[in-house]
Amino acid sequence: MHEETTGALRRDAVGLREVLFQSVTAMAPAAAVAASIPAGAAFAGGSLPLAVLVALVACLFTASCVAELARELPAAGSVATYTARGLHPSAGFLVGWGYVFVEMLVPPLLLLQLGFTAAGTLHEEWSWYPADLWWPWSLAGAGVIAAAGYLGVRASARFGTVLGVFEILVFLVFAVLLIGEAGSGNTLSVFGTAHTAEGYSGISGVFAGSVYTVLAFAGFEAAAPLAEETVDPRRTMRRAVLGAALGIGLFYVITTYAMTVYFGPDGFARFGASGESSWDGVARASFGLFWVLVFLAVINSTIANANACANVSTRTAFALARIRVLPRMLATLHPRHRSPVAGIALQTVVAVGVVLGLGLGYDPVTAFLLLATVIVTVVVGVYIVVNLACAGYFLRAGRTALKPVRHLLFPVLGSAAFIPALLTAAGLPVFDFVTRLTAPVSYAGPVVGVWMTAGVVVLLLLIRRHPERVAETARVHLDASDPVGHRQDGTVPG
Repeated sequence: MHEETTGALRRDAVGLREVLFQSVTAMAPAAAVAASIPAGAAFAGGSLPLAVLVALVACLFTASCVAELARELPAAGSVATYTARGLHPSAGFLVGWGYVFVEMLVPPLLLLQLGFTAAGTLHEEWSWYPADLWWPWSLAGAGVIAAAGYLGVRASARFGTVLGVFEILVFLVFAVLLIGEAGSGNTLSVFGTAHTAEGYSGISGVFAGSVYTVLAFAGFEAAAPLAEETVDPRRTMRRAVLGAALGIGLFYVITTYAMTVYFGPDGFARFGASGESSWDGVARASFGLFWVLVFLAVINSTIANANACANVSTRTAFALARIRVLPRMLATLHPRHRSPVAGIALQTVVAVGVVLGLGLGYDPVTAFLLLATVIVTVVVGVYIVVNLACAGYFLRAGRTALKPVRHLLFPVLGSAAFIPALLTAAGLPVFDFVTRLTAPVSYAGPVVGVWMTAGVVVLLLLIRRHPERVAETARVHLDASDPVGHRQDGTVPG
């Protein structure tokens, strides 16, 4: 059986349920609640629920913009196509360049969490198991994700749906138990700035914590790259993106509030991803065998999230490779499963290399925090650009299509809400409320700078030698059978 280097992804392979959970699992609800969001407690302390709420509001503005563009431009290139059409093809290329990079780093981020969560839990249960023997679990997870991706989007998306439902139910039940146990400790003061960590007073602590709460939201747009494989993408994409952002955002607010008031907001700065002061630790100490479900939900979430983001990275790479702004090899499809097999192979190699390189070079938790900050830096930058692209696209579309609140006000508010997290993650303390990060997490900004500089160099070479390829980033690759009715050039018949 020979792979194909031309052709289309499988049409009508998935529906609303699958693409909704593509976004949901890309946000990794359980893994985010257990690790990403608690990482912000070192800065926001007991005001962490406020940091979650700030991220939710920012993401809802941006989710609205992505949903509007996804309805108009259903394409595997997603954010790259939106930017190319709304701003300029060169900007579209750079967004695609950054987005593929960062989405390829999400699977290793989650595989690191899979490794240190599994190893730490086994060591606590059986002391003979080495706490630092985390990497076999990460490699096993990489194998599962590669297999799911190889079998095609239908198998991969349905796999993610089952995993996503389980993790959400476990943590919602746990949150209700925590709120009940907190009793008189329940307080709305956690939605203010009174409980931030020492050294990060007031709103600066909330913004520093929001770097990691934004990470928890990253992925709500992950349904968009499956547009060419989705039934009725015009309606389905919009519902999936907005539904995931709002639904999981409220889930984060409820679960973070529950743990904060149960644990105690004034001591919450010492809460983290492992040990006694963690979701797993609290479940062990206070809720008997319920910790087993929490542990399984987190493991489940890391695999589901890594699987969803592998779908995103390989589809975006496919979209850019078929117009030859990335190596043509990445457009190779499996003849039966219609999965981008070369992209999946590259994703697997990158994931294993990053996990072992950073995880063994530092330690898995430090590697997790470094990758998380790199991811936030790029993702927030992409979100800001997509907000601007939304305004640009609908201003060009004319007065009949333009809705001032959705297409102008929301992009401005969404961009403004993300700026503090972007400056903090990038290590640019240009305002008093921006907090400096410490090494090696502070290396994230320079890493992103080097990658994007390389992207600019590649772009200039393409403009000089193959300008038509850059222009192709604005194309929506859908044929006449598409229910949206877009022509091959991306326009809608009159």
